[in-house]
Parts: sequence; structure tokens; C-alpha cells
Amino acid sequence: MAEITWNEDQPIYRQIVDALIKGILEGTYREGELLPSVRQLATDFGVSTITTTKVFQELSEEGVTEKRRGIGFEVRKGIRKALLQRERRRFLEQEWPELRARLNRLDISIEDLLRQ
Repeated sequence: MAEITWNEDQPIYRQIVDALIKGILEGTYREGELLPSVRQLATDFGVSTITTTKVFQELSEEGVTEKRRGIGFEVRKGIRKALLQRERRRFLEQEWPELRARLNRLDISIEDLLRQ
């Protein structure tokens, strides 16, 4: 797992959830495959197992994972498509308006961006 820089404006467990979702979208974690264990994830991110337990609880509540008793947490089949739709919607509704406003303030056009 790549080193993460923590954002003080968001709980650490949520940042780890987002990192795992990013990993699913990028194909690091594939549908039907197991995620790292609670202990392994804690080691990878340098956090407590209590924090990673909260991560798995959140992923389960969001329908991203399924618990396999005695085995671990599996990325739910079909979730990548649902996550992609959710993240696209979030970008277009939340991030893009702010980005577009900043581009306008800086007088940067889409064409300027494409030339870069």
C-alpha cells in the first residue's frame, strides 16, 4: 500500500476506506478477492487494529465487502461498477463545481488544460 498523508479534516478510518475504494476502482483489489486482514491493514497504514476494524465495518455497511466467516472480507462482486457510478456522481456534483469556479477565477479554459 502506498504511503498516505493524513488529512486532519477527515477521520483516519474514513481516509483508509477511501484508499481501499480507490484500490478497488484501480484494480488493486478485485471483485471476489479478499482484502488484507485487519492486522495487515493496521500494519500497512500504521494505525491500530481498532481503526481497521472500523474500516471493515464501514465497508460492510456501504455494501462494498462481504464477510467470509473465518476467512476475512471479500470485495463484493459487481461493486466496482456501483462505486464508479457513485464516485462519478460525487465528482460531478461536489468537486467539479468548485474546480470549475476556480478555473474561472484563474481565467483558465478547458482548452488551456488540454494543451498542458
